[in-house]
Order: sequence, then C-alpha cells, then structure tokens
Amino acid sequence: MQRDSQGLKLSTASAHAAAAFDYAVAGYVTYRTDAGQRLAPLLAADPEFALAHALKGYLMMLSYKQANVPLAVEALAAARRCSGTATAREKLHIAALAEWIEGAPDRSVGIWEQILRAHPRDVLAFRLAHFTNFWLGRPDRMLTSVRAVEPAWGEDLPYYGTLLACRCFAHEECGLYTEAEAAGRAAIARDPGDLWAAHGVAHVMEMQGRRAEGIAWIDGLRGNWDGASNLKYHVWWHAAMFHLEHGETDRVLALYDGVFRDLASPLTEAVPDLYIDVQNAASMLFRLQLHGVDVGDRWSELADKAEVRIGDTLSVFTLPHWMMALGATGRGAAARRMLAGLRDAAQADTPHAALVGTIAVPLCEAVLAYYEGGPARVVAMMRPVLGEMYRLGGSHAQQDVLEQLYLHAAMQADRHDDAKLLLERVSGRHPVPVSRRIGYRGPAARLGF
Repeated sequence: MQRDSQGLKLSTASAHAAAAFDYAVAGYVTYRTDAGQRLAPLLAADPEFALAHALKGYLMMLSYKQANVPLAVEALAAARRCSGTATAREKLHIAALAEWIEGAPDRSVGIWEQILRAHPRDVLAFRLAHFTNFWLGRPDRMLTSVRAVEPAWGEDLPYYGTLLACRCFAHEECGLYTEAEAAGRAAIARDPGDLWAAHGVAHVMEMQGRRAEGIAWIDGLRGNWDGASNLKYHVWWHAAMFHLEHGETDRVLALYDGVFRDLASPLTEAVPDLYIDVQNAASMLFRLQLHGVDVGDRWSELADKAEVRIGDTLSVFTLPHWMMALGATGRGAAARRMLAGLRDAAQADTPHAALVGTIAVPLCEAVLAYYEGGPARVVAMMRPVLGEMYRLGGSHAQQDVLEQLYLHAAMQADRHDDAKLLLERVSGRHPVPVSRRIGYRGPAARLGF
C-alpha cells in the first residue's frame, strides 16, 4: 500500500501509480490544461486502482456537460469493480461520485465532508467540496470547510497554497474582504501562478470598487499562466469587468475577441462550449448591449452552441446564459425547445432537477421575455425567485448580470417599486454605492435612490 503526497493511504501497490495519482490530482487542483491527459498514464500504471477511476469520473462531471456523463458512469463502474481492496476513504469517494452522477451533488458534498472529518488533508475531497458548494450557492459551507481543515494543514505541506486560495475565495464570497485579500496574496507569494488565488483577490477588488488596482493586479500576474486552463480566461473576464466600469468598452471588446472569447485559441478550440467560458461571454455581451454598445455578430456562435446543448442542464447557472444567446439572436423556436427541455429535466426526482424547475425555468423564461419585448413579464417571472437565485451558484459578480436584467426590465416597464426593490437588494450586499456602478447608476439617478 502506498501513500499520496498528503500522507494518506492509497490502495495501489504501485509506487509509479501513486506518483501518477499525485500528478493527476495536482493537475486538477492547480488548473493545468493537461489535467485530463494525466489520467491515461495513471490508469496504465495500475488499471485496478479504484480511486484512479473515481478521479476520472470526477473530472468528467467537472466538465458540467451531459455528453461526458456516460464516461463518468463507465469510470464509476470501473471504480466499483476494483473496490475490493479500496480503503474506506476511497470507497467514500466512489459513493460521492455516484451521488453526483445521480443528480445529488449536495449529497456528494456531505460525503466529502465526512471524508474530511477523518482525513482533513484529503485535498481532492476538500477541493471538490469547495467547488461544488460554490456552484450550489453555499459560501457559508465553503468557509466552514476551510476553517474545519486548516488546523491540520501546515505551511510545509503540499497544497497549502490551495488552502490559502480557497480561504481567500470563501471569505470574499462571505463579505470578509480583509481576510480574503490577505489569504489570496499569501497564496500568490507562494505561487505567482495560483489562478484561484489571483481570481479570489480580483473578486475582492471588484466588490470594493478598486478597478484600477484590479486591472494592475491581473496584468501583473499574466506572465505566470503558461499551461493554465480556461480559468485564466475567467480572470481576464474580471479585467474586462474593471474596464467596463471605467467605460472603456473598446478595451472590453478587445479582451473579448483577443483573450477570453478568442475562438482561435487552442483552449477554446479544444472545448468551445465550456460552461465558464459561455458564462463569461454571454454575461459580457449582455452588459455591453445594456449600455448601447454594438456587439456585432458575436452572439451567433454562442447561440449555435446553445442549440446543440438543448436538454443539457448540468450547469444550472449557465442555462440563462444560453437563453441570452438564443434571445439575442431571435431564435424563438430554439428558445422554446430549450424551455421544453428544461421542464422535462425538472420532472426527475433529484435535488438538481428541483433547481432546474423552480429557479432555472422562470429565469430562462424571463430572459426570453426580455428579448421579446415583455419587460413586465420579466419582472413577474423573476420577482418570486430573486431571493433564490443564489442557489444556482455563481459569485456575486456573476449573479450581477441577472440582477441587472431585473432592474432594467423594471425600469422599461415603469415598475419603479420593483426597481427600487432591486437597488435596495444590491445596496445591502455590495459595498460600492450604486451611483459608482455602471449598470446601476442610471436607474438609481432617475429614481432619486
């Protein structure tokens, strides 16, 4: 029996497989482009290593793409077949993968938290719980998890920087900005290429309205991202958000075309419909159009991909973004097929299906109504779920596009009480006054807010 880099027992007898497992986990945790490619040598080193198969299943599910679920199912079957010699911890990982595949990621989180109570240095369980709690809209659970495991981590341990980066983002999403920035900067001091930490500090600066600092922060770290995954595009999206607040829309479009939605880049060509890239692109185009910027034909390629993904609901927060692309390009028939697919998916008896039915469906209906000239219907569809949108996941910065949708629809419909409701909502959470935020200052001035 071998041990991983964190000192935890592995059921493989192969030292080569143990080293390959550490390398594969590092690829996932540190956002390497070749993370998926690291699986083949791992499985070749020990085809009977159950946790290796579970890791493959996890990576398939992390794509949030229905077409990859059968590959996760195959990995789960292989993990179960090889589980006779698996440790108790490894068997829990297999159980967590099964729950995720079955549409219950919340139960997966419960299992990862069970693992961490016994093995607080299990970086795979820790990072999966952190990430999945984020996409379930649970920043409090992200923070609780960090605080629960950090007494068992020392600065000399591998992945201590990962712990710091997660501490950063968890604190930021909970509104604890001083603690967040300190942790993020400490992580960057250890590893200037730590994308999760760079991203977390960018979020702090976004929430505090430190736009010039945010641009300089990202520009100063850009040289450390060779070999990094698409998360670097999301960090560049943050840079574009800072430029948008400065009114520098030409720079925003340059970053869109040349960096975070560069269709000719190898990363985008490899996975042209990755959920986070779609969110970046659609939310930015929507914001630009709110401000009267001509975005040309940029919606079309997103709408083409949205049509292909009809019926795929794995990334619930991405669904209204797909609908933005369909609505912006006037593809009403495809939009209605998408809504029908969402309603079908909502019939399943799973926590995921419940999110689709109760929150994603009305939000997607509202997006379509916005593009079809029905602002009053937008308000009617969104008002009951405003307080529940967080359950789709996404950061405060990402959820902001849905709040702007509601605000601008309310203004168009002369529903000033609803517009004030939204302004009060964001003012209560966002420390930057609405008068200093480009998407809010116009309505706020008109309403004397």
